[in-house]
Amino acid sequence: MEADTTTSISSMPRVIFGTSSLGNLFVCLSNEIKLEIVSECFKHSKGPVVFDTAGKYGAGLALEILGKCLKQLNILPEKVIISNKLGWIRTELKTPEPLFEPGVWRNLKYDAVQKISYDGILECFYQGNKLLDGYIPSMVSVHDPDEYMARAVSPEDSQKHYADILDAYRALEKLKKEKKVASIGVGAKTWNIIERISGDVKLDWVMIANSMTIKNHPAPLLQLMKKLESQGIKIINSAIFHSGFLTGGSYFDYKLILPDTVLNKTIYSWRDYFFKICRNHGVKPAEACVQFALLAPGVKSIALSTTNPERVKENLNLADKKIDKEFWKDLIREGLVDREFFESEAL
Repeated sequence: MEADTTTSISSMPRVIFGTSSLGNLFVCLSNEIKLEIVSECFKHSKGPVVFDTAGKYGAGLALEILGKCLKQLNILPEKVIISNKLGWIRTELKTPEPLFEPGVWRNLKYDAVQKISYDGILECFYQGNKLLDGYIPSMVSVHDPDEYMARAVSPEDSQKHYADILDAYRALEKLKKEKKVASIGVGAKTWNIIERISGDVKLDWVMIANSMTIKNHPAPLLQLMKKLESQGIKIINSAIFHSGFLTGGSYFDYKLILPDTVLNKTIYSWRDYFFKICRNHGVKPAEACVQFALLAPGVKSIALSTTNPERVKENLNLADKKIDKEFWKDLIREGLVDREFFESEAL
């Protein structure tokens, strides 16, 4: 089965739906709640419904559950857009808990290993299609190339790893040429690898995670995003709550943190000031995070996940929230955000 290649990245809505909760990130939801989450996405979306998923999410569980939910809801394949970030393959679980990302996934029956190469990325693509059970992703990317590069043990090994990444993109380009997918991207937490890949590969879109947020928005990344925008490359901003920490959670960038170190105390202190300014202006932290993420250069969409079906509608409404300029000015005055971020805004 071919993907619906008539769907263009340009038709992406402002909010796309992350699926990490379907893969049991931090908590194991019942299948009934997962079905309700997916159902709510269709109930409240005005335009195309886009899901972002990955073989890494629950070692393929998110793919499997998403496919099952779509079938139960009788969603026609052409009525849904799926982005599958490729690079992790489901494998047998041989230890008490998965080794690929210990401590954050719950009740998994499989493990996962990273396979970034020409053959490896194709294996991920076809395994993902099988797990989705008839729903073919039209958007594909190489997932976590930064993690793959970080495992290199020498300069020579680093060159080999990057060559593997370029080979993976050759495979994706083949899929696109054969009209099995519509667009090619990259998904990474470290934006530097996105910059490098974008210089060597013709990308349609990029997904930036944990990097362009109300808490972290480095000037060099802003410059890169402006460059990508000028090249017509669409940007999806994700993980904008830093694993829920900026809205009150205890996980920061997928790790449980307590105010027990100097660095962690600084992170908690930043949040305390942020919450205070939010209260003073009657702004919810989630509203501030989303609006800031959408203001960044070239951002076409943001990816939001939830474990609560009732939050689906709220997440969609976050993109339309209007925030008074005095709020941003207060964040600047308190040193919580950089004035340079708003250089194009009349504050």
